[in-house]
Amino acid sequence: MTAGKWLKTACNLCYINCGIEVFVNNERLEKVRGDRSSPKSQGYLCNKATRIPYYAHHKDRLTKPLRRRADGGFDEIEWDVAIAEIAARLREIVDKHGGKTIALYGGGGQGNHAGGAYASGLLRALGSRSVFNALSQEKTGDFWVNGHMFGSQTCHTAEDVHHCDLLLVIGANPWIAHGFPNARDHLNQIRKDPERKLIVIDPRRTETAEMADLHLAVRPGTDSFLLGALLATLIRSDRIDHAFIQEHTIGFADVKQALLNIPVEEWAAAADISIADLERCAAMIAAAKAMVVRVELGIQQGINSTLNSYLEKLLIMLSGNFGRKGTNHLHSWLQPLWGNSPNQTFAPTGDAIIGGLLPPNIFPEAVLNDHPDRLCCVWIDSSNPANTAANTEAVERALRSLDLCVVVDVAMTETARLAHYVLPASSQFEKTEFTLFNFEFPTNYFQVRAAALPPLAGTLPEPEIYTRLAVALGLLPGDNVLAPLREIARRSRPEFAAAFRAFIGENPAAVPALVLYHTLGQTLPDGTAAAAPMWSAALACAKRTPQAVRRAIGASDDVADDQLGDLLFDTIVSARQGTAITRHDYDEVWSLIGHSDRKVRLVVPQMLEWLARLDPQAAGAPKEFPFMLAAGGRRMFNANQIFRDPAWRREDPDGALLINSSDLSELGAKDGDWVAVESMVGRLVVRCKVDDGMRNGQLALPHGYGQAYPASDGERLINGPRINLLTESGNRDPIAGTPYHKNVAVRLALVSAQEAAAYQSQSERIHMRAAAQ
Repeated sequence: MTAGKWLKTACNLCYINCGIEVFVNNERLEKVRGDRSSPKSQGYLCNKATRIPYYAHHKDRLTKPLRRRADGGFDEIEWDVAIAEIAARLREIVDKHGGKTIALYGGGGQGNHAGGAYASGLLRALGSRSVFNALSQEKTGDFWVNGHMFGSQTCHTAEDVHHCDLLLVIGANPWIAHGFPNARDHLNQIRKDPERKLIVIDPRRTETAEMADLHLAVRPGTDSFLLGALLATLIRSDRIDHAFIQEHTIGFADVKQALLNIPVEEWAAAADISIADLERCAAMIAAAKAMVVRVELGIQQGINSTLNSYLEKLLIMLSGNFGRKGTNHLHSWLQPLWGNSPNQTFAPTGDAIIGGLLPPNIFPEAVLNDHPDRLCCVWIDSSNPANTAANTEAVERALRSLDLCVVVDVAMTETARLAHYVLPASSQFEKTEFTLFNFEFPTNYFQVRAAALPPLAGTLPEPEIYTRLAVALGLLPGDNVLAPLREIARRSRPEFAAAFRAFIGENPAAVPALVLYHTLGQTLPDGTAAAAPMWSAALACAKRTPQAVRRAIGASDDVADDQLGDLLFDTIVSARQGTAITRHDYDEVWSLIGHSDRKVRLVVPQMLEWLARLDPQAAGAPKEFPFMLAAGGRRMFNANQIFRDPAWRREDPDGALLINSSDLSELGAKDGDWVAVESMVGRLVVRCKVDDGMRNGQLALPHGYGQAYPASDGERLINGPRINLLTESGNRDPIAGTPYHKNVAVRLALVSAQEAAAYQSQSERIHMRAAAQ
């Protein structure tokens, strides 16, 4: 492995996946800088990415397969023993209960999706069709709306922030959370340009709100009331784009009447927004030449989340800010990250399957109920539902009750501690990786990342794990059978395409992704065999949007259409800094709509019925739990669950509870004290931190904490709040099942001096451990 050199890769901390360069010396990742050659991020680097070495090297890595004993402890076992035993137990479950009782949870975390192609391929070969992951914890309400309005749940909106003159941010804080490339650069450009404006809708005066021309500090949980009142105001004042609506949409008359029925003053009062500010917001939208609406989990995990997504789309459409430079768009895909599954339900619970995914909120019920097809086995890859899914106690109970639970991960996570088997994976920088978070328009990008480090001794990359398991299960032929196909791949790509199709037809039990890995994959540069499944995706992408692909990769007219997909694939696997995969003209966005007439459906009957049912008198927190907690916010030094070493944080080591000073004073506590947060289902003791950007009655805790990490004496101590001890599975969207994490009703209480001292001592021990590193 290269030592003492800068190597190109990508950040794994958010779904933008900026291009970075890492300095590797003596098989250690020592430094990080932005990659100026990255066509997507062009050298941009945020503060979090500089701390990636803490992910790459820490003392909580797994290096041996583990098998759980009856007493709850674990024994180290050899790989061949683990694979043989797991394969036997999988076969037993399939034979006894059927493959439909097996589910995949995860299949790739932030920054890594390569493993998901192999995990899902293998489990599907066993008959499994159920998948839970972070997307269905956050985004499926939006997918459901997109399916109705645009014609497919894989239609997904993008934001041309770079060219807008009005950026409307709803329930997001891009200064901290990013969400679009080079976010801080673009926010600064908007702030400095007198011709460009920024509106932020958020209960808290966030870092982004501080930069805004207008900040609407909406009451927590009332986004639907505010968006409804705003749309009604635009309709009543006739500040909508009639020409756009006439040309590109269907159903305006019914939507118009529904919005005219909204009592604007009453709904604005429910949201605690003045009519003057509402009117100012409407005027700014009407005056904009090109507006982008940027939303995030503030409304997608808030009360009425699916309705919020619908109203957000109506705002874009009725104002005509779609399909033009500087507005919202749809984007292309190399490979859709989720599917299209309208009108499908999961039999054991009756919940909707959206985008081919199941919501983690139903996971306990899917395991613990008495339905004949309840889940008996869960395969967990790069995910930690014991920490990340709502209602930790119920999730843990479900995990313990499974006939078989296998975890593939880099560390001994909270979920791994409840598994029957734990398989140690190589980290994201020790293997070939890529992500399918390709959400840009008009130019979309993709990056295959070669390994920057050798695999840690004892670990395996996911394709090798699933190869061994597939062989044991009879789902992958031996190398003597695959070798001829591999030689064809070296000789001729067109010949390989025909041979591969014939091979899969003759071997229907074989896992296609693994066949590609062991044949075509072995011909790829820089050890990027794991990217082989992207060959099929590249062929499909070139077939869907040939002109956009030609522009992106500079293919000449001499390249035939049937060669374009191979050229795209070769470009992808050869460009270490990433590459453009499609480059559209703005007016081509209409070709990405799923409806045959390329028009947007404004009417979604379930949404208009929901809108009519909204009751402003029900807004706000209940009396017995008078605070509204935003559970799981992004901060300067928190990330996802893959960052386990607390030493990586430069600030906020305890994951403090943000609270307005007047609320804290009324409680009888002061800044830095330990206080108890209590919900209907649980209790946490947390350190509090004054933040007068918070509304009265509003609280916030961060995500990415709550991991057990070894202290200096070897004892594993919980670092920061394990927030899903407070959340409840039933507090969720009625259509998508996504949790209302941004609106968790809680109360506060003082803690005894003895309990506060115990938490203070634990905090100090964790921080001493971090400082010693």
